[in-house]
Amino acid sequence: MKGVTLQQLRVFTTVAKHLAFGKAADELCVTQPAVSMQIRELERAVGLPLFDREGRRVSLTTPGEYFLVYARRILATLKDAEDAMARMGGIEYGRLTVGLVSTAKYFLPRLIGQFLIEHPGIDLQLAVGNRKTLVEMIQRNEVDLAVMGRPPRELSTRVEPFAPHPSVIIVSSDHPLNNHERLSPAVLVNERFIVREEGSGTRAAMEKFFRGHNLRPAYAMEISSNEAIKHAVAANLGISFLSIHTLKLELQAGMLKILDVEGMPVVGCWHVVHALSKTLSPAAEALRYYLIEHGERFLDSEFHDLYPSRMKASA
Repeated sequence: MKGVTLQQLRVFTTVAKHLAFGKAADELCVTQPAVSMQIRELERAVGLPLFDREGRRVSLTTPGEYFLVYARRILATLKDAEDAMARMGGIEYGRLTVGLVSTAKYFLPRLIGQFLIEHPGIDLQLAVGNRKTLVEMIQRNEVDLAVMGRPPRELSTRVEPFAPHPSVIIVSSDHPLNNHERLSPAVLVNERFIVREEGSGTRAAMEKFFRGHNLRPAYAMEISSNEAIKHAVAANLGISFLSIHTLKLELQAGMLKILDVEGMPVVGCWHVVHALSKTLSPAAEALRYYLIEHGERFLDSEFHDLYPSRMKASA
């Protein structure tokens, strides 16, 4: 396999992650023809087809599945080498990949933007997915740090909370329950819920709340996008359970309302997580400390006015 380049391996693993050349091109900030060319050259060097292509459908061949294991291992080893050199140099530079659950994308980019003002030598990339996807990325050493609400129990990780993470029941602005205070959770069984997909932390937190009150509300539909859920709730297609950190614009515009339910908000924590076996680079350590030191204050300044009164009183 002479002539295989690291760039080809990065392109290959990205296409394998999305199983779509277009999405891989978007993530890599290159054109789709450039991705196709890199994959063709890699397959020529390997001497075997790595992907099956049927129209727009892309899947890994059996050789591709085997090769993916080694490609990820090579890239992870290279990243470890970069981190080791950075530690020896005692400076903060180089690439840093941060994974985040999709709910965190509503605040984390702004918080990281402030961090990068103080650390301009760091080249930082964000990788967004649901909780299940993020756990897999930690396991494969594809991210240096991860930000999530519910930390993984299935992996050996270092987990540190840095800010409260409240979730609430939302309804449309003209929903009949808006005029009621201190509703019993039991009334929710009469509502149709629009829920996040299996594997998301939001779905897990919602179902834990329901189990705690011996409730089994009807699920009207399952949607993997917070944005789509908010639009569906505003259109009176149902109600939902979401993180308040996803709701700032809609609450300020009056499109959605927070339902006053006993036992709400459900307050968890945002955590910064990394694999216990991973030795962090100076850049990753700097960001970890920054989130722990500044994360709670930042979120409070951004969202305090939206928090339910019971949560403000306890703050």
